Amino acid sequence: MKPRALCSTLSLLCLLTLSCAGPPADDAASGGTEEAFDAHKQYVRLHFDDDEMDFAFQWILGSISMGGCELGEAFTTAGNITSGDAESWQTEWAAMGALVEARGRASLEAGHDVSAREQLQRAANYYRASLVSMAADNPNFEANALKARALLKESGQLWEPPLEYFEIPFEDTVLPGYYRSAGDGGPHKTLIMIGGGETFAEDLVFYIARAAYDHGYNFLTADLPGQGLMPLEGKPFRAEQEVPLKLVVDHTLARPEVDPERLAMYGISGGGYFVPRAAMTDKRIKAIAMNSAVVDDHAIFASMPVATATPDVVATWSSFKRGTIQSIAWRWDVDPNNIPGLVEAQEGYQFDPAQVTCPALALVGEGEYQDAEVQRQQTLTMDTLPNPQKELVITPAAEGASSHCIGENRSVMSQVVFDYFDEIFATAGGQ
Repeated sequence: MKPRALCSTLSLLCLLTLSCAGPPADDAASGGTEEAFDAHKQYVRLHFDDDEMDFAFQWILGSISMGGCELGEAFTTAGNITSGDAESWQTEWAAMGALVEARGRASLEAGHDVSAREQLQRAANYYRASLVSMAADNPNFEANALKARALLKESGQLWEPPLEYFEIPFEDTVLPGYYRSAGDGGPHKTLIMIGGGETFAEDLVFYIARAAYDHGYNFLTADLPGQGLMPLEGKPFRAEQEVPLKLVVDHTLARPEVDPERLAMYGISGGGYFVPRAAMTDKRIKAIAMNSAVVDDHAIFASMPVATATPDVVATWSSFKRGTIQSIAWRWDVDPNNIPGLVEAQEGYQFDPAQVTCPALALVGEGEYQDAEVQRQQTLTMDTLPNPQKELVITPAAEGASSHCIGENRSVMSQVVFDYFDEIFATAGGQ
């Protein structure tokens, strides 16, 4: 199946790219002569000279349409941050979180619930933003994460219908998450949203929850081992994420307003591996989306700059980039001083597209799709998936939908995802 470009006109380069199947697997996996794949590469510079920081900034700005950010607050904060300086980033986002929280509290005390909701949920997202590049042993790490959770829980009770916080028992701890009904009655279509190697459940609320509700879907998201605060509970990433995801599906289907015949699951970044891995064995999942498909995480990581990030190389990075990558290593229980160890840690992180029998969508930003290994894995997925209701969509750089996870244009991303699921579920009945 050929990929579909989501625009009427694309550059000649993109048209040529869409027609090719990528390099042989051996060349791509070994890196060959291709430029290393940097998932955090920026295709349009927004504010910071530091690429890693500018990528994080565009992720925050992308949440504007989902209620997670205000343009003036974001650029005021950015104006106080020294490009590439981790401590500056962390301090300023937490400070803006405190300011917006105070405004929200004033509205709440005066009985202005809508204003309070909007302010408190943005404050939650700003406290969450302060965690980027922060080491887990920093005293502010857990405190700010819990602050973000508490604020989103509080503001969520002011949503209509409410955003509910829940915890699913898992081993000796819990999987924390959020749920919002599509409204009264049912049963309704339902989206389970799953993040990747750096996400908190709160991120997924600001990634797509509002769009899910607008499209008539119940929304649910949860942290898996490796995500959120789970590594502090002794739960780093694991290849067998289908185990906790089974519990997430159990929890979802126990809700009476969920239509079991219209249950979709969508994963971004590492979630492009976790979700199809679960769909291989859990046939209760009726359709999936991957942004993008990660058939072999080891090959992806082997093609990234982390594969050659020796201590001498890491020493040249900004404190923000160094802290961000070391935080990712922590989530895989890899020594932060051994960044190339992230490659070996991906052994066993594979899924077999031939065993994913439900309808499946893969979507990827045009910029990210230029990478040979990303192309190879999308092609392999599309060539191998057995269900004819499969599709690959390349979202266009010309519309600012080019980066990893398409976080900078969530309207286009949501259009692709929900239009696909709506078409799949059109004959499934219900509301």
